[in-house]
Order: sequence, then structure tokens, then C-alpha cells
Amino acid sequence: MKTKDYSESLVVHFRRAEVLRQQALELVSMDLNERQLFDLELILNRGFYPLTGFMGKEDYLSVIHHMSLADGSGSVWPIPVCLDVSESFARSLQPDQLIGLNDQEGFLLAIMKVSDVWKPDKHEEALLVYGSDDANAHPGVRQLLDQNGSWYIGGSVEGVTLPVHYDFLQLRLTPSECVRRFTMNGWRKVIGFHTEHYLHCAHREMVLDAAGKVGASIFLQPVVGLDHPGDVDFFTHISCYQVFTQKFPANMIMLGLSPFASRKAGPREALLQAIMRKNFGCSHFIVSEDQADPFARSNGQTKLFYERGAAQQLVHEYAEKTSIEMVPQHDYCYDKTTNTYFPLGDSGKQQKKITSAELQRKMMKGEEIPPWFAWPDMVNELQRAFPPKSRQGFTIFLTGLSGSGKSTIAKVLLVKFMEMRDRPVTLLDGDIVRKNLSSELTFSREHRDLNVTRIGFVASEITKNGGIAICAPIAPYEEPRQANRALISHYGGYIEVHVATPLEVCEQRDRKGLYAKARSGKIKGVTGITDPYIQPNNPDIVIDTSSITPLEAVQEILLNLQSQGYLL
Repeated sequence: MKTKDYSESLVVHFRRAEVLRQQALELVSMDLNERQLFDLELILNRGFYPLTGFMGKEDYLSVIHHMSLADGSGSVWPIPVCLDVSESFARSLQPDQLIGLNDQEGFLLAIMKVSDVWKPDKHEEALLVYGSDDANAHPGVRQLLDQNGSWYIGGSVEGVTLPVHYDFLQLRLTPSECVRRFTMNGWRKVIGFHTEHYLHCAHREMVLDAAGKVGASIFLQPVVGLDHPGDVDFFTHISCYQVFTQKFPANMIMLGLSPFASRKAGPREALLQAIMRKNFGCSHFIVSEDQADPFARSNGQTKLFYERGAAQQLVHEYAEKTSIEMVPQHDYCYDKTTNTYFPLGDSGKQQKKITSAELQRKMMKGEEIPPWFAWPDMVNELQRAFPPKSRQGFTIFLTGLSGSGKSTIAKVLLVKFMEMRDRPVTLLDGDIVRKNLSSELTFSREHRDLNVTRIGFVASEITKNGGIAICAPIAPYEEPRQANRALISHYGGYIEVHVATPLEVCEQRDRKGLYAKARSGKIKGVTGITDPYIQPNNPDIVIDTSSITPLEAVQEILLNLQSQGYLL
């Protein structure tokens, strides 16, 4: 793909924009999803310089195999940025065709001149970029293989306007705006800090020490990603970053937000983040040992996917080519006797380790946060988004065959929660949802998945607002179940219950007569007979109602909730 000079904007002059808007009325167009919008915004605002559009096939292959663009200059680029589409849409396109790229409300953002249309080998891409093609082992691989479009299109873009935002407008700085402010402040060296986590006192000492060693000012650039960062309310989270920046000397730190669709691709993604920071005007970039690891900051509960330190090593290796230096991030501890912070591992000191995961745990447990851990004004902000688990919403998601006992357990749970009277409760039974929310859907694989994700969306809204959602669909496939877990876990608790009653027991019950009709060939699409049921990979609770009563099953679920702190 041909590259442009950095000074050239990909958002055209307003008079050209009017011409493009008129032209777009006659063009095929597509509404981009949130992930694609983030990529387009970084292409248009030059955060993804030197890209001038979505990658074509030649660039794509060069990137996944060699981590460089096929532009003749060997420009370093570690992760593909292609526009994924459905096969039917891809086959309707021709090279050199113009298409409109819209936001989710159909508002025109850019016009793309299609250069390539192809079906990629996604398993090869997953192995080369992520180091695995196991969708169950890596959330980025699962997104790539199971959720993204199966075909890619590439081509240059002319921007009509950047995507419209209404939140924190003063912080949404483009690369050119950042460079202008750095220059106005007299900053010649700037160290970039990419964060998706909430910050605390030790982070201040770590950033100050890192900046002091290289003689740089600080650009704190939190990521506005697909997930609410750190599982905390987005607006509260950004407010905490604003509090954080107030703890630094004047004219030493600047805060700016960046859209970024994280792939959690470990070392390769850390290298992409470094290139982005260079485009935003930084000379140095702080990289943690577990940068962009899908299981980073998991408080030791999950093993890292990538080798510890690999991200730092890769960014350092490419520093000469990318023109941005890697600065390693060190975890800091606190010495209560001297009231000082120091890098983890310093000998002769009483180490009190400070982590974002521990801060989150304390907040959710309702424990006192000492002032050496986090500033009181930041704690006040966090308490808005981190109520104790006993005041958070949660979802109970029961999955299993028809006749397994899901609905009965759900009804008993509803009564038990109603008796507690501490949260609003909603029952989303499979049959009720099919009648009122998904009546137009069939029992095809696609429609089954859509039905389950609709349930997940409703449950996420209930959970987000502090309520209890009890879901009881069959939900035969793992992908939509995992999607629901990922969505709902951002807002509160998610407890997946596999009601693993054997098929023969379910057939004996057969209150609806479905199994008998399926066995006789009268109907199709019956899970367990003519359609498969894929058991959950890692449910929180497994229940077999052939050996316990509904009340005993409910007691097991309530005990699980109590052990996690959701019930007092």
C-alpha cells in the first residue's frame, strides 16, 4: 500500500468532504462495528501512520510473516489492520470500487477505494500473530476465528470526518494536537505510558522514576477500548486518571485518550503500541513484563500466555527501526517504616506489594484502603464503580438440555432472591424469551446463537444496574456463552451453571413431547437428538438433577454466591 507523508491529513478539506458526501449517496456502504471504528479512527488521525487505509493482501501477508509493510521501505508493522466482512458482502465487491464507511448510526465517515478482496487463512494468522490457533486458550484468537468476518477487504480511504465522540472531548487528542502541545510546553523528550488499568500511589513513583532516568516529560494515554478498562465504570475510571495526573509537578504530565481495539497479542501488540506512541510524539515508551498479555494483572490466578518479559524484549529489539526507546516498567512496593516506595526486589526492606488487582479486591471486599496505597480522593472516585460485591448485580446463567431442570431451578432461585428483597430480580427463561424477545427467530445455528446473545445483552443491562438476572436457555454452543460471560463480567458477577442432567433422564421427563417427536422424525432442530449440545468448557457449577432436588440445587448455587461475597 502506498504511504503518504506524515503531514498529509486523511480527513479531507470540508469542500472535498461535501463532494464525497454527495458521491456516497450512490455507493454501496457498510456500517462499521466498534472495533472497526477504532481502527478507522487511528488510520484517519495518523495514529496508525504510515497506513493510508485498511491493509491489502500483500501488506497483510508481509505483516503476519515478517512484521513489516510491503512498501519497499521495510516499515515495521506487527499486526494486520484489515477490514473484515462477510463472504456475501466481499463477493459483491470489485477492485477499484468505492464504498462508504459509516458509523453505527449510518453517518458517513470515509470513502474507501477497494484494492483487494480475499479470504485469509485465519488459522495461519492466529499462529503467527498470537502464537496459537486455539480459540479456547486465547480471547484474541477466539475473536479472530469465531466473531470477525471471514473475508478481508483492503484499500485506501479518504476521510470525511473523524468518528464523533461526546465524552471527555478535551482529552481526545489527535497525534498532531499532541505534538503541538508538547512543543508549546517545551517538551523535547516525552515518555508514553499506555494503561488499561486503574492507577495508584506506586504507579506515580514508578512513572516519575522512569521519566527521571531518561529526562522526559510524561504522556499518560489510557486506552478507550472495546472493554471498560479494568472492569470499572468507564467514566469513573477516566476521572481517576484525572486525579492521578494532579499528583505530579506542574507541566510534567499530560493526559490524553486514544481509541484502540486491543487484540491482546502480547509482544506484537506491545510493538504496535510503541509505534502508536511514536506517532503521538513520544520519544520513549514504558513497557511492562506482561504488556498486552490476555491474562495480565490477573493477580496470579491465571498463568500468563506469553513469556514474561517478551514484550519488553521485542520493543527493545525494534527500537532503532521504530525510533522510540523502550523503558521497562517495574512493579513498586512500599516500606512502611521509611514511608518510601521502591522497585520490587530491593533487599533489606519490608516489602508491601501494591497491585491494581489488589486495589480492586480491596474495593470489592469493602476493605479499608490505606493512604499509602491509593489517595483518598481517588478512593472516593473508585467507590462509585466498585461497590462491595454484596451490592453488585450478577447473572445466573443456567444451560442444559430441555427437561434438565433449568426452568425449575430458575423459578426456585427467583423466589429465594425475591425473599431477600435486596436487589431487583428478573427471570429470563428460554421459552419466555423465545415468545417475547425472539419470536421471529428459527432454530438454526445462527439464530440460536443470536437468541443467546440477546439474552446476554438484557442480562448485562440488569447486572449493570445492580439487579439479578436469572437466565435459563438451552444455549447449546460455547461461543455465545463465552461472549455473554465476557460482556456481563464487566458489570458484575457471572455464574455459569451447567445443568448436566443426562439425556435419557431428560427424555423420560419430556414434558413438551419434543424428544418423542424428534425420535419419530416429526420435527427437527431438537438439541440432543438432531442438533448437538456442546458442554461448557469451564462452568462455575455443575448440577445433575437426576440425583438432587431443585431445592438442593438452589442451595448449592446460593452457597457459591455467598462464598464469592455476592450474598451476605
